Amino acid sequence: MPEENSKIEQPILKIQRIYLKDLSFEQPNSPAIFLERELPEVGITIDVGVEKLTNEFFESTVTVIVTSKIKDQVAFLIEVKQAGIFELHNIPIEQLESLLRIHCPSIVYPYLRANLADVVTRAGFSPIHLAEINFEELHESRSTNPV
Repeated sequence: MPEENSKIEQPILKIQRIYLKDLSFEQPNSPAIFLERELPEVGITIDVGVEKLTNEFFESTVTVIVTSKIKDQVAFLIEVKQAGIFELHNIPIEQLESLLRIHCPSIVYPYLRANLADVVTRAGFSPIHLAEINFEELHESRSTNPV
């Protein structure tokens, strides 16, 4: 039996590019908001998106929206979309979705965290340091509780 025929092709994931897809920052109540003494309330939402580009190339996107309010005034609103293009070969179909919604966002997310903290600081506010995210738990919670 030839060894060539018995070889099973190994799964391959290659990062082609990590990039900042979108960044929107608004501070509608500046400069007056900088005179406030109260600590802001911060709300954070996160989403993960996947787009098939070709049979082998996929885009995985992590979107975070942060709203910071003092009293009833918005201090700032920031939306950051960080994305990656991933080349996938020999991935079993039953593993594809979890790979794109768990593993790939875990690669992209640290870049998003750094970009968000940098922009918020450069805008004159205390930096926002996002916590680590367990994308497996996030995926499972959204799979069992569809919106």
